[in-house]
Amino acid sequence: MSAPSPERLHTTGLLPYAEARLEGYLTDLAHLVAIDSGSYSPEGVNRMADWTQERLLGLGFDIDRIAPAPTHGHPVGDVLVARSRGDLPVAEGGRRVLLVAHLDTVFEDGTAAERPFALHGRTARGPGVSDDKGGLLAGLTALHILHETGWRHYAELVFLATPDEEIGSPASRAATEAAACGAHFALALECARENGDVVIARKGVADFRVTVTGRAAHAGIEPERGANAALAAAHLVVALQALNGHWDDVTINVGVVRAGTRANIVCPAAELRVEVRSATAAGIGAARSAIEAAAARTAVPGTTATVEQLDLCPPMEDTPASRRMFDRARKIAADLGLPLGGAATGGVGDANFIAGLGVPTLDGLGPVGGADHTPEEWLDTSTVPVRVALLASLVAELGDSRTG
Repeated sequence: MSAPSPERLHTTGLLPYAEARLEGYLTDLAHLVAIDSGSYSPEGVNRMADWTQERLLGLGFDIDRIAPAPTHGHPVGDVLVARSRGDLPVAEGGRRVLLVAHLDTVFEDGTAAERPFALHGRTARGPGVSDDKGGLLAGLTALHILHETGWRHYAELVFLATPDEEIGSPASRAATEAAACGAHFALALECARENGDVVIARKGVADFRVTVTGRAAHAGIEPERGANAALAAAHLVVALQALNGHWDDVTINVGVVRAGTRANIVCPAAELRVEVRSATAAGIGAARSAIEAAAARTAVPGTTATVEQLDLCPPMEDTPASRRMFDRARKIAADLGLPLGGAATGGVGDANFIAGLGVPTLDGLGPVGGADHTPEEWLDTSTVPVRVALLASLVAELGDSRTG
């Protein structure tokens, strides 16, 4: 197979390469699905990392393996950061493109043996077949195709594989943000939505703890001397839930309520755990202000409430820059005969952290799959060639600003 000319590298010229690699893709996918790699199974995650590292070394990437500290007392696998410098410096129009996938799944050890990889017609099944082993493998296949064609018109390619995405990436977040520094574009390799859409936006998530302080008293003898924190917390639950609908694309959920120790004591302390999701950082900020305002005016005399933000995962916002990326992807897809839509989702992923740094980001660039996190998880293998060709073409186009 002759290499496509540079001007055709981002259109149909790469599709035959992707079609020729489908059989090998399926063989590799069966191998990866057979590895138990739950987030809290570091040995399995590191087997995934070892395999991925070997493939990237074969493509000439330099590898950095980072062993993060245990999170919440649980060890996790390694973060893998691979880099390849191209022949087109930034000053001459080259760009740094980051691809990101994750090595872990939500499934316990033993699941791979209980539900081994199976191919029924064009549908593949097995733990992690879609989320994210199919997507990770699509990224590696796209890079292999570009390597095979000799394409090096980029400043740098970075391939990031994380070990703990399914538990919110607490151990790998710093490494992800470090890898994203200096990137001009980021492509996240979660699989496409069931209807084929890529993901152009993800909501951000902020977690809050509201601590309500009251005053204890004997509930039978002198209840009037107490200040019931449980009652104040109950009023706050109603007030916070009532904030839903005040802003577009913002949701507030009081998911945990704790109060009191004994029925014969006026409750002296209570705690609420509150989650905010929003499509924009401004929405999260507005919700936080509203939560703090509600906490400042407790309904029970003698009680007070304080608000503490526990965690923040920034939104992957639908920005003009990411829209321009999506438009380029849609044009490439049209050249490949593929209609391409864009979806916004309330779920979060590593793409959120990257977008939160201001890097234009697209997600859902793997093949089409669905039923993630369930025994019914599936991947439509007939979509692999065109999606890999789309991904390889998009990497090529983004890496060389002279093509835009």
